[in-house]
Amino acid sequence: MGVGETLSEEWFFLDTGISSPAFNMAMDEVLLNWHSKGEIPPVLRFYEWEPAGLSLGYFQKTVGRIDVQAAKEQGIDIVRRPTGGLAVLHDKELTYSVIISEKHKIMSPSIIESYRVLSQGLLEGYRLLGISAELAIPDKPIGKTGTAVCFEEASWYELEIDGKKAAGSAQTRQKGVILQHGSIPIDIDEDALYNVFVFPNEKVKERAKKGFKEKAVSINRILGREATMDEVKIAFKNGFQKGLNIELTPYELPQQMIDEARELMAEKYTADSYTFYR
Repeated sequence: MGVGETLSEEWFFLDTGISSPAFNMAMDEVLLNWHSKGEIPPVLRFYEWEPAGLSLGYFQKTVGRIDVQAAKEQGIDIVRRPTGGLAVLHDKELTYSVIISEKHKIMSPSIIESYRVLSQGLLEGYRLLGISAELAIPDKPIGKTGTAVCFEEASWYELEIDGKKAAGSAQTRQKGVILQHGSIPIDIDEDALYNVFVFPNEKVKERAKKGFKEKAVSINRILGREATMDEVKIAFKNGFQKGLNIELTPYELPQQMIDEARELMAEKYTADSYTFYR
């Protein structure tokens, strides 16, 4: 080890594979709870969605914004995240979550600064795929565009490629723990995405959908080929290790944690009273 270098910190790494939208949100919350009690160290988790899911930001309104019937007709489950932000369609993507104490040495009381720190893992992941990404610094207040679609605008220190949003992240702080999770699109189905939002008329919808291609980009579109899920996972796992100077140790979910997630899923994340409370 060279002068000035520090040993990598050990974090748990979880790849929970494909699960329902409700289970995915419940598992993130259970991991937050376990970390808050000191039962597990910081965690990086990867996961996928089946069926496809439309996740709503915790404070996001659904009435007049989300076409619930259209989502059902497309086989898309709607779930409300414990984190803020705008709606995201999770389909052909890798989703990540980071669970870490607010008081961890690399974290900051500033939400914006903590985004910057954790986004280093995403930045290195894109670089390992051969993609030159940058951290976004918005030129207008976030959420002032009137959109309900997450990938139509980049927040502070989210990932951009040639000025287009490449990864969307959201964060919450509960029980002294930061939960940040986000979407890394491998491909984007603009038709499916825009069919689940309410627009004044078809002309406005088509104009918004056309403009979306200038605001967001997927890994496949940048690479000009179809990336495999395995190569994306390897790149971002190594990217987080490099970007955060951590060592990821595989972690197998204990049955108790799975049971807690299923219980939370049933009582909260599949309940219309929670999903459509706004």
